[in-house]
Amino acid sequence: MLGLTVGTAESASSDTGKDETESHENGGKFDASTFIMDHVADSHEWHILTKKDSTHVAIYLPVIIYDKNSGLHIFSSEKLAHGHSYMGYAIAHEGKYAGKIVRVNSDGNHDGSKPPLDLSITKAVFGMMVASVILLLLMLGLARSYKRSGISAPKGFQGFLEPVILFVRDDIAIPNIGENKYSRFMPYLLTVFFFILINNLLGLIPFFPFGANVTGNVNVTFVLALITFLITQFSGNRSHWRHVFAAPGVPFWLLPIMIPIEIIGLFSKPFALMIRLFANITAGHIIVLSLVALIFIFESVFVAPISIFFVLFMDCIELLVAFLQAYVFTLLSALFIGMATAEPEHY
Repeated sequence: MLGLTVGTAESASSDTGKDETESHENGGKFDASTFIMDHVADSHEWHILTKKDSTHVAIYLPVIIYDKNSGLHIFSSEKLAHGHSYMGYAIAHEGKYAGKIVRVNSDGNHDGSKPPLDLSITKAVFGMMVASVILLLLMLGLARSYKRSGISAPKGFQGFLEPVILFVRDDIAIPNIGENKYSRFMPYLLTVFFFILINNLLGLIPFFPFGANVTGNVNVTFVLALITFLITQFSGNRSHWRHVFAAPGVPFWLLPIMIPIEIIGLFSKPFALMIRLFANITAGHIIVLSLVALIFIFESVFVAPISIFFVLFMDCIELLVAFLQAYVFTLLSALFIGMATAEPEHY
């Protein structure tokens, strides 16, 4: 299912491949916007390169779809590459289902039905798997170091992790949640901090199995923000809900106005978490790819040194952003949790 495949681009067998076919018919003119969005967006394949003879080198990921009419289907995404259809399915390249696997008729056109349930291993999913494995290896290695060394500090790379963990505890969790309650939420705060940080860093490495732009995927940031939202609301005490539905000191006649505002505030906080992480990481990738694209836009080797210099400069800034966004997401999550769990006298 997962393997390196080299194939020659052929004529698309359906309308879903028109965009790619037309780009070749136009003399192979470089399209910067398509180049950038293809690298930023999620995909069922990991495109490595395209040779001059239109030969594609790509790593095709497993497609796992469930159709209520025909059941479960598992096959390689190579079957759907370059606009082809397989077993009555194809990847839509336009319309509201663009990028999704849809059912097609004998002519290769979308039959108008809703897309099947897609459980495929896409670039974002595979990137999260890689990040999760790295996170597990780091934390399990740290735990083994503590078991071997006892109370002494671990050595090697695990020694670098300890001050980061203490930073999350002492500068994020305790000041925002409180010394008596922070320990309940430390596992989540540490997990979300390192998960975002590792994915941010891996997204800067431009080769397989890295560079998946996981935290630049709004679906991923939505789930992370949703988890923060659920933890915040289920951990909220009586005082938290009293401020939502009966804010102290607010006249009774103002409550019909204040309650909707407070409820909107409950959802606007995780929404801001979602958009902030997604927008900052995606913007960084777009800027770097735009600088790389300048070489092909101007079609001049003299542009390359300038473009590479600014790419390296932006990568240094992106390293800072990778840590900063992990910190900001964790800090705001701890702040929202602390506001929901704070006792009345803390206000």
